Order: sequence, then structure tokens, then C-alpha cells
Amino acid sequence: MSSTTGPVTTSAPTAPVVRAAQHVTAPRGHRAHTRRRHGFGFWAVAFAFLSVMAFATVPAPLYVIYQARDGFPTFTTTVVFAAYGVGVVASLFLAGHLSDVHGRRPLVLLSVAVELLAAVLFLVWDDVAGLVVARLVTGLGVGLLTATATAHLAELRVRATGSSASAGGASVAAGAVNLGGLSLGALVGGALAEFVGQPLVVPYVVFVVALAVAFVLVLAAPETVDRPEQPVPYRPQRVQAPEGQAGTFWAAGAAAFAALAVQGLFTSVAPTFLGTTFHVTDRLAAGATTFGVFAASALSQIVFAKLSQRRQVRLGLVLLVVGLVVLAVAAVVLQVAGFIGGGVVAGAGVGLLFRASIARAGSLVGPEQRGGVLAATFLIAYAGLTVPVVAVGAALLVVPTLPVLLAYVVFVVALALVAGTRLAAHAE
Repeated sequence: MSSTTGPVTTSAPTAPVVRAAQHVTAPRGHRAHTRRRHGFGFWAVAFAFLSVMAFATVPAPLYVIYQARDGFPTFTTTVVFAAYGVGVVASLFLAGHLSDVHGRRPLVLLSVAVELLAAVLFLVWDDVAGLVVARLVTGLGVGLLTATATAHLAELRVRATGSSASAGGASVAAGAVNLGGLSLGALVGGALAEFVGQPLVVPYVVFVVALAVAFVLVLAAPETVDRPEQPVPYRPQRVQAPEGQAGTFWAAGAAAFAALAVQGLFTSVAPTFLGTTFHVTDRLAAGATTFGVFAASALSQIVFAKLSQRRQVRLGLVLLVVGLVVLAVAAVVLQVAGFIGGGVVAGAGVGLLFRASIARAGSLVGPEQRGGVLAATFLIAYAGLTVPVVAVGAALLVVPTLPVLLAYVVFVVALALVAGTRLAAHAE
């Protein structure tokens, strides 16, 4: 540059150079932003991700209140939860991959807007039909967000730091926010229901505010995806492995399925099981139980983040299996502390297994395909959150609670061992 070859008489010419160095090359069709702006965008998207996932579990400790008020059976609770799972899976199938084409930020904003709609539905349509619709809409928003936000956080972090190595830390953050948000929502819902009047109103009002703030913050987040030069024909998400990576992809998907099958137990049937079998009717206790399981999932990802993927999978398997065995034994001998403690230990294993699964799947392709591959993996994972729980609900119509619970534990343990062992063999 001329300012470095000739006499320098003033410091003014260096200012544009400094400003340019602070900017990151913008995707096609977008203006450039500074690294600091990308850093802010990372936290804005993380907050939106946290808010949406927390909102997804707010009703978990409230199901008992709905059930007592309307007198519906436990199977109806399962149907309500299944509506959420159907919404997630449908959204992932139809739109979870679209951020690779249309950009990350628009999909994040749409997801938050959908969750705001769901919160309003909870407030204005509070019978069983409204509950089912609101949970379906909640699932649609979550399905839009999970893969999109996971990819967006990694890209924002890399641009903020200027180092591709920081994508690993962003992956840990995304996993912790995902499961940590689920834990936070259950705790907030239970606490507000226990200590504040109008337990079927106040929790949703709180999240209307939180989601509105998240929407405004994400407006300032930079985009990280190039707009295609030519229109891209729409197609639903394909659940297929990247070329040459079938073994690794399906191992990651099956492990994620098993992990979320454990979480499904604690966001649907477990609160009712606590009330009917252990006679724990305290709303905060129900929320705290779900919080403990999901918080352990989030915390384990952070504590053991420096372990290799293979070690995370192996440790996760040990914790998941031991926790579920303790839970099952406690259910047989009617020890509520063992039931909750086993769930927390299993939750820690879930966090490691889930995080390793998503990270391994995301590493199979480059950034231009990452949203689609992550959406496919999340699609498999959320099937684990839905299908086994619906089967449990149907079984409860004709089989006592304890045998159903024990059969569920055996199924999840067997699947986790098979899938986790294969994933460990493909992990780094």
C-alpha cells in the first residue's frame, strides 16, 4: 500500500486499514460486519436458542395441573407430548435444511416467531384441543431452529475469532444450550406454577417477553451463508448419509435417537409417574426432576468437552446404562430418590452421547451442506424423542405402569449399547 512505501506524515491513513482488518468477508448479498458484531451475533443466537428450547419444556411440570383440571387420562398427556414430537419431526423434514439455501438468520427469526405464536395459543386456547395445537406449533418452531442454530453458532464463532478451531467450542456451546434450555424451561415452569398465581398463564407470559427480546437481538446477528446465484428447487429433507459416510452417519443418528429417548421419558411420562406412583405432586418437584436430568446433560458436555469423541461416547454409555438401571431398580422398590438420581446420572450420559453424535455427523461434510446433514441427524434424534413415548402411552392403556417403564429401560439400554459401540468405533 502507498501508505507504507512513502513518508508517513500523519496517522490518519492507517485508520481505514484497521477498520478493514476488523471486518469479515460477507456472504453473497449481505454487507460485511466486524468480528465484534459476529461475536454479538453468537450470543444473540445462543440466547434465542436457549429461549426456544426452554419454552419447549415449560409445560412438562404443568401437565399434572391440566390433567387435574380437565380430568383426562395419562394417555392424553402422551398425545399432547406426541403432538410436539410430530411438529419437530415434520418441521425438520420439511424445512430444517433450508438455512443452507435461504440463510441462517431468517430461519432463526422464523422459529422465534413461531414460538411466540405457540405461547399466545397457550394463553388464549387452554382446553385439551388447544394444548395439542400449541404443542404442535411449539414443535414446528423447535424443528426449524435446532440444526439451523447449531450451524449458525459455529459459523459466527469462527468469524468472530478468525480461527476455524473455535468451531469445536461453538459445538459444545450449542449442545449445552440445546439441552440446558430444555432443563431451564422445566424448572422455570415448575417454580412459577408453585409460587406464582395463575400457573397456566404466568409461565407463558414470561416466555412471550423472553422470545420477543430474542427476536430483536437476532435481528442484529450477521448472516453467514451465501445466497445461491441460481434458484434452488425445493425438496424435503433427505435422511441419507453423505457419500462414503454411511456407517458413521447412521451410527451417529441411532446414538442420538437412543439419547433423546431417555429425555422423552422425562418430558412426558416421568412427571405423571412421580405423581401416581411416588405421590410427588409438588409442581416444583416435578419441574426440578426434569431440570436435573437435562441440566446434567448440559453440564456433562461442558465438563468433559476436552475428551476425545470416542471417550465421550464410552463414558456417556456407562453413565446412561448405570443411571437407567438405578432408575429401574428404584421404581421396583419404590425409592423416589433413586428414581430421580438414576435419571440425573442417565441424563449426564445422554449429554455426552448426544453431543458426540451431533458433532460427528456435522464433521462429515463442509459448511455448504452442514445444515442439511445436521437436520437429518436431528430428524432421527427427535424420532427417538417421540416414537418410544407414544408407544409407552399406548401400552399404558392396557399394561400397568411399572412393566411398561421397565420394558422402556431395557429397550433404550440395548439400543444405546449397540449404537454407541458402533459410534465409538467411528469416532475420533
